[in-house]
Amino acid sequence: MRAVEIQEYGGPEVLRVVEAEVPAPGPGQVSIDVAYTGVNFADLKARADGYRVPALPFVPGLEASGRVRALGAGVTGLAVGQEVAALTQGGAYADVVVADAVTVFPLPSGVDLRTGATLPTVLPTAYALIHTVGRLQPGETVLVQGAAGGVGTVLGQLASAAGAGAVLGVVSSEAKAEYAREHGYDEVFVTSSTTPSFAKEVREATDGRGVDLALDPVGGETLRASLGSLAPFGRLVSFGNASGAQPWQVGQPDLYPLALSVSGFSILTLAQTSPTELRALTERAFRTVVDGVVSLPVTAEFALPDAAEAHRLMGTRTSTGKLLLHAHGTDGDADLA
Repeated sequence: MRAVEIQEYGGPEVLRVVEAEVPAPGPGQVSIDVAYTGVNFADLKARADGYRVPALPFVPGLEASGRVRALGAGVTGLAVGQEVAALTQGGAYADVVVADAVTVFPLPSGVDLRTGATLPTVLPTAYALIHTVGRLQPGETVLVQGAAGGVGTVLGQLASAAGAGAVLGVVSSEAKAEYAREHGYDEVFVTSSTTPSFAKEVREATDGRGVDLALDPVGGETLRASLGSLAPFGRLVSFGNASGAQPWQVGQPDLYPLALSVSGFSILTLAQTSPTELRALTERAFRTVVDGVVSLPVTAEFALPDAAEAHRLMGTRTSTGKLLLHAHGTDGDADLA
């Protein structure tokens, strides 16, 4: 089978197509003939910096859709040939991937394989940020960093459907701002990671009060500015560190004056520490697609051997929505944007 492998860390050019043995599932695992693989920013960090890479060589890819190829010992509730989406610990940039059965989800009726590949990381993350960790209540205001990305696209729709009083977003270009406004955002601020100057604009947009919930995948100074944008009793949820900044600590002097709270979320960590909770969360999240509450546009699609081109596009920070790789002869255009 084909796999896209990292043998050294570096730019997109280090992604190399190799011939590999077809993996067999172990106990409690499932092998999947991959139809589509989702491309995530975590894949770029793995390629460049070794993020969550246990050893080299390494095949990236955290999510895929396809058909069950084989079941490992003890696996129940799944069948060979069944269409599924899966969250993996890596390995999805390949024709066949192995995943723990607890993170393999049958695709609901009406959800095709192409759509299914957009769901395993993005949708449960966004659902948790709005409903489980963020606990957004009707009438509350929410601020989202990276509003035009995959998670940001879903967050705008979920927040709007949850009855948010206002959904505010932060993006890096006017083109992204227009995209975000089409996906649930009431107001969008254009800024950059080096000059996160949105706090003043957020205060003005909320008549000086600030927002009830801020969701931040960027980290660093952007995270501090998100904290500074909160209203009394506001909540900040960190769900990434795209800036690569050193982690910072928040303490009593930051939280006491306005009774603020700070929390975090990582779907990859939850998959390791509490897969049962992840499964329940994912099943609730998937229903929002079936019910038509959210949709995640695929804005660019590449053949599996062209994974480097997908990384180059995502690395420009100009892409919106979801990027996919397709395998096993699935039809797909190189660029749908």
